[in-house]
Amino acid sequence: MAEQEDIAGETIAAVSTPPGRGGIGIVRLSGPHALAISNALLALRNPLEHAMARFAEIRDPETGGKLDEAIATYFAKPRSYTGEDLVEIAAHGSPVVLDLLLRWALQQGARLARPGEFTERAFLSGRLDLTQAEAVRDLIDAQTLYQARTAAEQMGGAISRRIQPAKEKLVELISLLEAGIDFAEDDVDLTPDEEIGTRIDAVGAELAGLARSFERGRIVHSGLTLAIVGRPNVGKSSLFNRLVERERAIVTAIPGTTRDLVTERVSLGGIPLELVDTAGLRTTADEAEAMGIAKSREALADADIVLVVLEAGIPPSEEEAELLASLHGRRFLAVYNKIDLEDSSSGQGHAEEQSIRTSAATGAGIEALREALLNMVRTPGGESESGMLTNLRQHEAVKSALDALGDARAATANGTPHEMILLDLYSALRQLDSLTGETTADDILNRIFSTFCIGK
Repeated sequence: MAEQEDIAGETIAAVSTPPGRGGIGIVRLSGPHALAISNALLALRNPLEHAMARFAEIRDPETGGKLDEAIATYFAKPRSYTGEDLVEIAAHGSPVVLDLLLRWALQQGARLARPGEFTERAFLSGRLDLTQAEAVRDLIDAQTLYQARTAAEQMGGAISRRIQPAKEKLVELISLLEAGIDFAEDDVDLTPDEEIGTRIDAVGAELAGLARSFERGRIVHSGLTLAIVGRPNVGKSSLFNRLVERERAIVTAIPGTTRDLVTERVSLGGIPLELVDTAGLRTTADEAEAMGIAKSREALADADIVLVVLEAGIPPSEEEAELLASLHGRRFLAVYNKIDLEDSSSGQGHAEEQSIRTSAATGAGIEALREALLNMVRTPGGESESGMLTNLRQHEAVKSALDALGDARAATANGTPHEMILLDLYSALRQLDSLTGETTADDILNRIFSTFCIGK
């Protein structure tokens, strides 16, 4: 506790905009002396007031002349991002000016902020829970608009709101058991085991739905990898270029042109999708091509989705048939390319259940291919689902809470004393606390005394 108080007593400062030149650059200060230090740095026309932007001049420390103009905004504690006094100085984005402001702030008694320390202080002051703090990082790292929207929902407490009903039910159950144990002399009845089991099941059902959201949330957060594989000269690189909408991979009529993995990241329905164009799969004596083929097989093994490109009008070879068979149980799509060159007298050849017919040369079938891929990246829950678990820590916490509830349910069915059942219930509560914030003993006692007229 003493260490936290020492941290709170320090004022921190940092440049809060990316390195380099820009139209605007921001220096941020947070802590008990943020206001005083800012007043020393700036020539203000009007005093800084909470949530009011003020025009200011930055003076040259050597000549006293005006060096730059800035807008300073002050947020008084606790109504700031960090829960402390916070000042943001928005000057022109000159690295020289921003560095000067930061050095002046440090000379006035501020300390250089550690990476992530502003958000850490927001968490320590109770302005954010851990899921909201993680969402700040996710928003910064977002590569698609859908990722940004999801992170914004998480920053607004979407996960906490989704967990809260289950947590309320769990705290209520804990309060019932505690009251029955501690206040038996006040005629508070023990909760029947059947009711305990029913209440545990209700909490578990809500958390199970949240745990299932991780399948979708993981994909939204991290994206998927799609490997484009097939024998040489079936049009893999041409399809790759069509999907990324530019000439990214070299295309020639010479088999074996692609000898290394070519990757590009695109957005498909808001999901980041890393496309991997691979070397044609075949037996070769060329050492460089053989190394590329080995990398292709590694990419094939690691990919979340596999696009197997075949030539329309030509039955799959034995090697291609084996490749398709090896993908059973995985997400894959067979693409019959070069339909523009297909001989109508030859028929359409072998057709897979999951297959699309395309022409990378003319663009025919490309939109159908995109739609088929979009259907493959969709998961149960849909894009409108709010409060998805987006990282492994969150999923493990909910899973551990479910495991503890399962233990409590089994103990109840076996007639275990309520004192022992409470151990499992508190274990589940601790896991949920790691996501939404701590439940204190006072929270439990307040629930007990507000529910039962004890000691009246």
